[in-house]
Order: sequence, then structure tokens, then C-alpha cells
Amino acid sequence: MDIYNRAKKLNIDIEATRVAYLIEATYGKDQNLVETVKQLEDTTDDDFIAAVDEKSIVLVKEVCVKAQSKQFVKTAEKLLKNLKNVGINDARIAVGTIAKGIKDVSRSYKEAQIALEVDKIFYENKEVVAYDQLGIGRLIYQLPLPLCKMFIKEVFGDYSPEEIDDETLATIYKFFENNLNVSETSRQLYIHRNTLVYRLDKIQKSTNLDLRNFEDAIAFKIALMVVQYMKHMNTLG
Repeated sequence: MDIYNRAKKLNIDIEATRVAYLIEATYGKDQNLVETVKQLEDTTDDDFIAAVDEKSIVLVKEVCVKAQSKQFVKTAEKLLKNLKNVGINDARIAVGTIAKGIKDVSRSYKEAQIALEVDKIFYENKEVVAYDQLGIGRLIYQLPLPLCKMFIKEVFGDYSPEEIDDETLATIYKFFENNLNVSETSRQLYIHRNTLVYRLDKIQKSTNLDLRNFEDAIAFKIALMVVQYMKHMNTLG
């Protein structure tokens, strides 16, 4: 019996708009994540909650048809806070987009799955992530590996990004974080401005990319994300 017919048999509103939340966490053997979330989250008879595997569950909540992604994120953040209050401190929550009708719920769930995966690859510090707020990470996630390799070759030429040491990489990320501001970056890294300029010059010499130039910085940042994605895919075999 498919989900549509089963929902009708159980007198569940098959036309209601819903959104899928995928919740991943590790928890003790004496804890039941499904029951814990049921106790922490206000659910109705038209909401669904079920275990996906030993580390994750899916919560499908009925929502207003005019609800927006930021509202779903707030709901997820509230649930995350409540989970931490009961000792589940490593939870991550991903949110799909609105499903218009019961048949569309699987799409929202798949979006939440993708969001969680993209979150792990590119945004490891985020505990709550929405599918429609993934930015360029979602785009890179859909690229075939041959195209990724071609792009890396185009950006770096014969230089291998694997050669970038941790200190230089930290400098680059901080520079991007501060919108290519040399003074603010050097202040936050507790280094002299000239030291930062030296590091940027060294990067330019190795890669032929000047990170003080906006277009070069964009290409470099995207390339680093593509490298992250390729590493992830290689671990999957």
C-alpha cells in the first residue's frame, strides 16, 4: 500500500502542506530519540515522526501554506536547544522545503537528506541547515567529478591545492571571512600587516591568483569547496 492510500485509510489530511525535518544525533542506549522528540516538539495527529536508522529520525510537520524557510529554521533551532537541554549535544537538523500534499513529502525528505550531507561537507559548524539556504554548496554537490577536476585544473593549473599548509589555509579562510580586508584579518590573526601581505604574495606566486582581487578570491574560494567535495566523494569510494 502506498503512502497516499495509507494516509487516506488513517484519515490523515492528504492535501495538507508539510515540511520534513531530518534529525541526526548520537545518544545513549537508554534514550529513544523518537520519543524524546515527541515529548519536546508540539505535534498534531497529522504530523509524522519515525526512525530512519540508528542515528537519525524524520519529523514531518504540518505547516501553514504561506510559511517561509526562516520559520522552519526557527522551529529547528528551538528543537535543537531542547535536545541539548536533555543531554543530546551533538544533534544536527536539516530542513526540506514545503511539500504540497502527502505525495510530495518524499521530496521534502530527500531535500533534508541532501541538506544534511552538504552541511557535513561544507558547513561543518552549522547545527541547523535548510535546503533552500545551502548557497553554492548545493550547486557544487551536484557537479560530476570529471567537471570538478577540470575546474581545479583551470583554476590552479599544475599547482596542487593539497600543498597548501594548515597555517596558510587558516589565513586564507580568515581573509575571506573578513571580506578581503587586510588590516582586520591581520588584527584577528595577531600578526603584522606585512606578514599577512607576505603570505598573500606567497600564495599568488604559487597559484598565480591574487586573493586581494575579488575575481581571483571568488575562484579560489569555490575551488577550495570543490576540493572538499572531491575529498568527500573519494572517501565514499
